[in-house]
Amino acid sequence: MSLAESWDRYAVGSKPRRTVNAKGEMTWLNWTQYADHGPDETVLGPAAGRRVLELGSGSGSNLAHLVTLGATGLGVDVAPARETVARERWGELPGLEFRTVEATAFLSETDETFDLVLSIFGAVWFVDPDTLLPLIRSRMAPGGILAFSHLPPGSQGPKPANAGLRHDRTPEEWERILEGHGFSDVRASLIDPPEGRAVGTMLVRASAA
Repeated sequence: MSLAESWDRYAVGSKPRRTVNAKGEMTWLNWTQYADHGPDETVLGPAAGRRVLELGSGSGSNLAHLVTLGATGLGVDVAPARETVARERWGELPGLEFRTVEATAFLSETDETFDLVLSIFGAVWFVDPDTLLPLIRSRMAPGGILAFSHLPPGSQGPKPANAGLRHDRTPEEWERILEGHGFSDVRASLIDPPEGRAVGTMLVRASAA
């Protein structure tokens, strides 16, 4: 089974995101695996007028939220089912585009540059950082921001067969790796889980300046 087929099977079985959050909002950005928990888009700074790339865009909901704030967005995902769902839900939103393509293939072929690059439980977690990070860095505008989240090291959760190893790193390891690939102002931390839950979320932000 190919990588795309594995992720597509996983995507088809995934639970759809809610249409409205606890505040009654139709769009919002969620960095963690828990509903209505954790920081919002202010981690990224202002969104208006910025070009955003999401690697592993899933249903497109996080990217759509940034577009409603004035950004333009491109979401790439290796699973065809993800693009189908994203287009059905967000296809009429101006300034938003989705493509089915593997992250390193897209970054190797595009000549676009981006102000913000996101990976929320996405490609940064599953692709060798020594392969992916130089490609991301090469497509970022000066002063651009890379931000990503994933489960902390040692956490377990379901993943597609043949999806490859997760690249779990501690905050200190991410700081060293990102700085080694030309990023600066690296801020890596663990977000505590909600009450009654045991597993937090790793959140990392770095600058391309």
